[in-house]
Amino acid sequence: MNGKCGRQTAVLDTPVYIISHAAVVGAKEGEGPLKDAFDMIAKDDKMEQKSWDLAESAFVKRAAELALEKCGFSNDVIDYVLSGDLQNQCAAAHYGLRYTNIPFLGLYGACSTMTESISLGAILVSAGFAHRTLCLTSSHFCSAEKQYRNPLEYGGQRTPSAQWTVTGAGAVILSDRGSGVRVTHITTGKIVDKGITDVSHMGAAMAPAALDTIAAHFKDTGRTPDYYDLILTGDLGVIGSDILCDMLAESGYDIRDRHNDCGKMIYDINEQDVHAGGSGCGCCASVLAGHILPEMENGRYHRVLVAATGALMNPITVLQGESIPAIAHAVAIEN
Repeated sequence: MNGKCGRQTAVLDTPVYIISHAAVVGAKEGEGPLKDAFDMIAKDDKMEQKSWDLAESAFVKRAAELALEKCGFSNDVIDYVLSGDLQNQCAAAHYGLRYTNIPFLGLYGACSTMTESISLGAILVSAGFAHRTLCLTSSHFCSAEKQYRNPLEYGGQRTPSAQWTVTGAGAVILSDRGSGVRVTHITTGKIVDKGITDVSHMGAAMAPAALDTIAAHFKDTGRTPDYYDLILTGDLGVIGSDILCDMLAESGYDIRDRHNDCGKMIYDINEQDVHAGGSGCGCCASVLAGHILPEMENGRYHRVLVAATGALMNPITVLQGESIPAIAHAVAIEN
């Protein structure tokens, strides 16, 4: 039966299967190393909308539609949809999913929202409160820049530690019926704040939260890094990934030979001028739904730990001189 192991980890003995997934990305993401993995690459990042904000909603809508189409489902067989994003009041999810007529749970975990949505969606299914849940999230470079930094017209210079917000959305459908790839463990993160105040250094702010959650997962479950074929973080980028690996090694967990980060995978770091790599809710969502899950289905990976990380500041707290709290939620996905 379902239960807890340790303080932070839930064990889902009642199977929760990932029966469908879809990823929709923008033009820049479609030029990167994973271009063949995505279900749709938008020719126009504005998606024929009148604003960048509504364009992100269009990415959300299309990812949801594709995930449903791929398994032959209609909206009325989904018990809950769980989604959020980086826009104020999670507007991209609200506007993108308002047409669905599915009971909706809005979430905010910043860039950790994909694993947060999968965590809660899986709990609903495993506990018997739902047969199927739709879990998704998104981000858009232009809407994020406008909200958190400067409008594009400003043309501000980016620091070397800055990351590029992914334009894209990813969706998965969880079910109590299926076979193969399933969610088995959920490790819920705690808010971690190490005093980082540089909003252009998200990797440094989020790496301690990833450390805290991944170490808690190993402690709670008794597993070691070599249990997993891949330990995947959401959007630490080049710098944050190195920080995480160093800190985990100091804690007795060496993950270097099986770790990767979605922010390093989605772009060609040397050729696409993204500085320290990708970030944003859509980073983990699109890489997981478009690349990792198909790789699990074809047998390349059998056990994957996914830990998406989020920086929990907003533009006001930064201007007030506050440091940046962060969080990471981890899900174990096994075939």
